[in-house]
Amino acid sequence: MSSARGENHAVYAAGGLVWRLVDGKVRVLLIHRTKYRDVTLPKGKVDPGETLAETAVREIFEETGIRVRLGVPVGVSRYRMANGKQKIVHYWAAEARPAAIRDSAFVPNREIAAIEWMTLRKARERLSYPVDVEILDAFEQLLADGVQRTVPLIVLRHAKATARSDWEGSDASRPLTPRGQAQAESIVGPLRAFGVRRIVTSDAVRCVQTVAPLARAIGRTPVETPLLSQDAWEEGLSDPRSVVGKRVRSGKPAVLCSHGPVLPDILREVALATGTLHGSYLSSASALDVAAFSVVHLSAGNPGSGIISIETHDPRV
Repeated sequence: MSSARGENHAVYAAGGLVWRLVDGKVRVLLIHRTKYRDVTLPKGKVDPGETLAETAVREIFEETGIRVRLGVPVGVSRYRMANGKQKIVHYWAAEARPAAIRDSAFVPNREIAAIEWMTLRKARERLSYPVDVEILDAFEQLLADGVQRTVPLIVLRHAKATARSDWEGSDASRPLTPRGQAQAESIVGPLRAFGVRRIVTSDAVRCVQTVAPLARAIGRTPVETPLLSQDAWEEGLSDPRSVVGKRVRSGKPAVLCSHGPVLPDILREVALATGTLHGSYLSSASALDVAAFSVVHLSAGNPGSGIISIETHDPRV
């Protein structure tokens, strides 16, 4: 779901169900569009080379002035535009933090006449389109389950590395190829869309190089550990449980960068640490191409309530 490809040349877009707490009660943000004279959710078309997650964050900011990080996916709407093309819009829940609201410099403009915070009941009455109401319904279910506020734990496979057959040094010292370096740069935006603030990586060179651009972008020093390395895994010495447990307890958005054979163990430990039933979804989330990642959404207030959602993003390079 990383880019706008396929499905009969459909037009792809992304946006968010932006919410906040006011005196302990949930309010959602709707926009009044000037041209269409409607009331809808903030969203917009994917720019060339942009991922859906990046689009959602950018469009929310451009239309409301509020910077958010993405939470749980809350649905995909599909409808026909006037020109007959299908439009496919991916939505995420996104909490608007008080500081982000204070920093908003929104003023009415030619595209957006106004933004308005509403109760869910009022929003349901005011939204102009049934497809938007469906997104609101999905968010309301999160509220009913008490899991609207989540923390992402992102499992990332390293980018494209030099082949073993072409490398004379140790396996752990294999570097990224030029394509892998481009992939490492390209995933910075999508990962930042989920608000990553912590980086833990296998100490293999290909993993360290994969997260280096992200580390520079967010001003964080990655924690390098052999506990997530392929060498340790092959020797039966890896320990994803201790790494995952620490990250779940911290409650901070984080990325764990590792290797294809180690990823199933990492996802399995996330499920165990959060009391989540095992299933085929774990295998799907761990079967990642190079530079792909799975976002595991956990409840911020009660991580023991299980995995709320998992979404997988492929690289665009």
